[in-house]
Amino acid sequence: MSVTDQLHSEDPLGEALHFLRVTGSFYCRSELTAPWGLTVPPWEDCLWFHIVTAGRCRLHVDGAEPRWIQQGDLALVPHGRGHVLGSGPDVIAPDVTGLEHEFQNRYAILRHGGGGAATTLVCGAVRLDHPAAHHILPLLPVVIHMEPAGSPQAEWMQSTLRLVAAEAAEMRPGGEAVITRLSDILVIQALRAWIETDPAAQRGWLGALRDRQIGRAISLIHRDPARDWTVASLANELAMSRSAFAARFTELVDEPAMRYLTRWRMQTARTLLTEDGATVAEVASRMGYRSEAAFSRAFKRIIGLPPGASSRATATTAPAPVAPALVSGP
Repeated sequence: MSVTDQLHSEDPLGEALHFLRVTGSFYCRSELTAPWGLTVPPWEDCLWFHIVTAGRCRLHVDGAEPRWIQQGDLALVPHGRGHVLGSGPDVIAPDVTGLEHEFQNRYAILRHGGGGAATTLVCGAVRLDHPAAHHILPLLPVVIHMEPAGSPQAEWMQSTLRLVAAEAAEMRPGGEAVITRLSDILVIQALRAWIETDPAAQRGWLGALRDRQIGRAISLIHRDPARDWTVASLANELAMSRSAFAARFTELVDEPAMRYLTRWRMQTARTLLTEDGATVAEVASRMGYRSEAAFSRAFKRIIGLPPGASSRATATTAPAPVAPALVSGP
């Protein structure tokens, strides 16, 4: 085993998080004055974030108790659920899609409210593009609320949030680019902080990554999905018996190792088809399939669409944009 492989094997969770990347769909700086309210409609497959750079607001997400987010707080709505932001509980909250925005490429400025106490938000809708995200996102709660003042992550969050607030206040040339990149960093860091601190992150797929043996098996699959893995070959890598490995993998991951391998291959294949523009034949070969037909059958069984239609479906069934600028990629 190379030194690099050894280092990766010692931190399968870190390696999985390394794969995560943010695809920005939309970013907005909102200058709001009380009384004000905004309804954010559901947006499938997107993670919303809201950073309060001045003032405070009330956040109500479908399926969760309302909460106040203060200056310096970050709130994530991971599952694209509809939610309401406002200066109080009883404000009128029009659909944000119907309000006038000032657009600058993928960045918008929204000014709204009744002229009272001011609140400034930096908000965004992003996607996490990698098969690892398909395993992490279902585990996340309805809302992740980061309050850096009382958290172990206080120093990095506060410093990053200060930079976002400064850029949002001054809007110097290039400020939009700085805000979007810092926001992406905050989203990934908030997910890492949740994984490190929430008991729910100790179970399921994330818990399996922490297991010394099963975590290494998952890492081996992730790094070389095209290899002709079998239960026996994976067990051999871990110096485990075939039966003990198979039972433990299924117990921790909640599916057999070979099914997990196939799903990972197909999710990786979908990313290659939709993001990298690879052909079906190229992807089939890269995923270890000698037959394009066998690959296509496996892809349709796991993803629900033929591989040739997957990229077209991504282009034609994208969620309705909040505004014209929302559909642009990075």
